[in-house]
Amino acid sequence: MDIIKVLSEELKVQKWQVEAAVKLIDEGNTIPFISRYRKEATGALNDEVLRNLHERLVYLRGLEERKETVLASIEDQGKLTDELKAKIEAAQTMVAVEDLYRPYKPKRKTRASIAKEKGLEPLANIIYLQMTKKSLEEEAEAYIDEEKGVTTVEEAIAGAKDILAEAVSDEADYRTRIRKMTETDGTVVSEAKDEETESVYEMYYQFAESVKKIAGHRILALNRGEAEKVLNVKVEAPRDKILGYLEKEVIKNNNPVTTPVLKEVVEDSYDRLIAPSIEREIRNALTEKAEEGAINVFGKNLKQLLMQPPIAGKVVLGWDPAFRTGCKLAVVDATGKVLATKVIFPTAPQNKVTEAKAELKKLVEKYHVSLISVGNGTASRESEQVIVSFIKETGLPISYVIVNEAGASVYSASKLATEEFPNFDVGQRSAASIARRLQDPLAELVKIDPKSIGVGQYQHDMNQKKLDEALTGVVEDCVNSVGVDLNTASAPLLSYISGISKVIAKNIVDYREENGAFTERKQLLKVAKLGPKAYEQCAGFLRIRDGKNPLDGTSVHPESYEAAEKLLDKMGLTLQDIGHADLNLPKADSKEWKALAAELGIGEMTLTDIAKELEKPSRDPREDMPAPILRSDVMEMEDLKPGMRLKGTVRNVIDFGIFVDIGVHQDGLVHISKITDRYIKHPLEVVSVGDIVEVEVLNVDVAKKRIQLTMRF
Repeated sequence: MDIIKVLSEELKVQKWQVEAAVKLIDEGNTIPFISRYRKEATGALNDEVLRNLHERLVYLRGLEERKETVLASIEDQGKLTDELKAKIEAAQTMVAVEDLYRPYKPKRKTRASIAKEKGLEPLANIIYLQMTKKSLEEEAEAYIDEEKGVTTVEEAIAGAKDILAEAVSDEADYRTRIRKMTETDGTVVSEAKDEETESVYEMYYQFAESVKKIAGHRILALNRGEAEKVLNVKVEAPRDKILGYLEKEVIKNNNPVTTPVLKEVVEDSYDRLIAPSIEREIRNALTEKAEEGAINVFGKNLKQLLMQPPIAGKVVLGWDPAFRTGCKLAVVDATGKVLATKVIFPTAPQNKVTEAKAELKKLVEKYHVSLISVGNGTASRESEQVIVSFIKETGLPISYVIVNEAGASVYSASKLATEEFPNFDVGQRSAASIARRLQDPLAELVKIDPKSIGVGQYQHDMNQKKLDEALTGVVEDCVNSVGVDLNTASAPLLSYISGISKVIAKNIVDYREENGAFTERKQLLKVAKLGPKAYEQCAGFLRIRDGKNPLDGTSVHPESYEAAEKLLDKMGLTLQDIGHADLNLPKADSKEWKALAAELGIGEMTLTDIAKELEKPSRDPREDMPAPILRSDVMEMEDLKPGMRLKGTVRNVIDFGIFVDIGVHQDGLVHISKITDRYIKHPLEVVSVGDIVEVEVLNVDVAKKRIQLTMRF
């Protein structure tokens, strides 16, 4: 297989781009580094394309290795023909290779292998050739052998039928066709094990949908219902059509002696050997496709959440709401340093609202708090009412934001949080995290396992290794696209930077603590275990503010410093002018631009990136994202009325719709059919997590805590 050609066709990019990307990956370069600093080599393939390329490269190389193993095994058996070799080499999937290998694969003892040991293969061949004029009983007489365990003609015929059934089952072409027929005409069916039992799976108690049309989220729901022993799930294949096809393939002569037997063989082969295997394969394929879709959605949601714009320069009070144990507060300064913590009890059962407001006033006035970040968990609604009432009574110029606190409890009980806040209890750590995730969502959320951030669907039911890899890739891309401050970044944040492992990240922090702040990027080479290759991969993503070289505060890679300095010199500028002067460069893609790139000895894309950085150093891509809605009033679910229009924040995007925070404790659902007037396959075509959208209330069910919204009005 020409892997480069296959990847080029699949990804719809040029062969030379694929060759360059594969070479760079094989040399140990990371995806963020290739995407950002090797644009000329790959023709500016972005990180998403590069990750897909890498994933498929691993699969296709594994496929080629498997082909070699299979070919060697069949050759060792002396059964490899030129035709079979060509078929195996041309196979495009693991399933196709395994289908071809099936007849030659060493098997555990089967009914067919036992029959062969009894010497019944020649009898099976007589039946298969369909030429005999004798009765089958007469033919079978010759194979009665008590020593081999064949005592009757019935036993001999049964053994021959078992051999034939396995031979039919092992035929790769039959399996390929049957799999296709089942995928095209089959139905996924589910029923309740006990229809009287109430559960979240009630819509699947009597359910049927075609294999080719069933949505991924339904597959994942059915799998979960089956795993929880609530549902029985199966794939119903077009059995009669399949048996008709097999009979036509197997029965070549209308021999009254062999035809009835071969019909039995075909039926047995399909029901006992082929159908269960094909059903497993199809369900696995459906699950894999559903998981890929869910992981893709989870990744896009996570990216939107991580890339929410930071709220800089504000003192924030983090509020972790609770009932019995009280609400934990943490005041955090503009740099994320915790200034004070407090526990107040404005909620049930204590209801000490007056005392709580007094303590709140002291903190707000003493530390000049301008924003309150409230977690959206238990007692969030009650806390919000206290805050709104406090703002109205005091007239202080403060706002509040409800933040998604998913993962805050996981973080606050972690080893990392214990190291960061050794003198705090879990509540205080959680409150500090809630404040910080408003100030810089990316820096705070990287401390939490991406699966715990709560913007996915069925994340615990899918392949955890694939999910981890995909989400880690998303976090890496986000962190590297933003870049980090080398002198303030935490070890968890640094560990997502290209080329930096968790060990090196810890070593960087240790070096910083022992030697003081980094003053230039080159000092990274003094960090334990950070060699030249790691330095090449990470340097451009690590920023040093007010360092010895102003270029260290930009995303210009050290390998391009000479070109950047030449460019500044040519424009009559110095390093000190970075970020303060217009370079007055020729237009991109013009002859002058091409000539300038050639003169500097760099590619045109690299010149573009350098010029952007020199004019606007380390511009934060998060600036383009919608800012969170700041609130100063509260609404109850009971206040909502059909027809009411509100602005809200998209909290989660799933296959069948989106959940929107409209300022009441319960997020409202906009069904996919209510998002836009045009047909869409997935909500992500229109909206993303963090988007600010306008919605209209359709229906409110206070008892069931359900709000139905529409964006079509």
